Amino acid sequence: MELDRTDIKILNELQLHGRLSNVELAEIIALSPSPCLRRLKQLEDSGVIRKYVALLDPLLIGLGLQAFIRVSLEKRGHSHLQEFVTAIQEWPEVVNCYAMTGEMDYLLQVYFEDMTHFSKFVMGQLLQHPGIADIKSSFVLKEFKNTTHLPLSHLNP
Repeated sequence: MELDRTDIKILNELQLHGRLSNVELAEIIALSPSPCLRRLKQLEDSGVIRKYVALLDPLLIGLGLQAFIRVSLEKRGHSHLQEFVTAIQEWPEVVNCYAMTGEMDYLLQVYFEDMTHFSKFVMGQLLQHPGIADIKSSFVLKEFKNTTHLPLSHLNP
């Protein structure tokens, strides 16, 4: 889909304020409400806008321990890739999972209440999964940037 300046303005505003009404959005981007709604629908239908969500504060809901777990799978014999990918979909502690280059195969971003919760997850679920060769964990000490706002400057026509 070709994006023009107006589409980019819509995307920027919605990344900052996802709960804007169509009338508010139209006013901000200097467009009347009907064309604004048509453009918004186009962006949604094309998949450029995947979904709208509420972003929760992990600390305020009791998830004070954030970690990144690097996972290596066994390289020989039966491929456990699909079973692993299926399993992580069922583990609510895993909020993101990425296939990686380098020493480890996957990077998991996870949230826990505390170290006891982390330990139960690692020992009771992750290490029990067939095909796990190795894991390494790093705990977040302080967060300096956390955004869902994607850069759009490369799209400017």
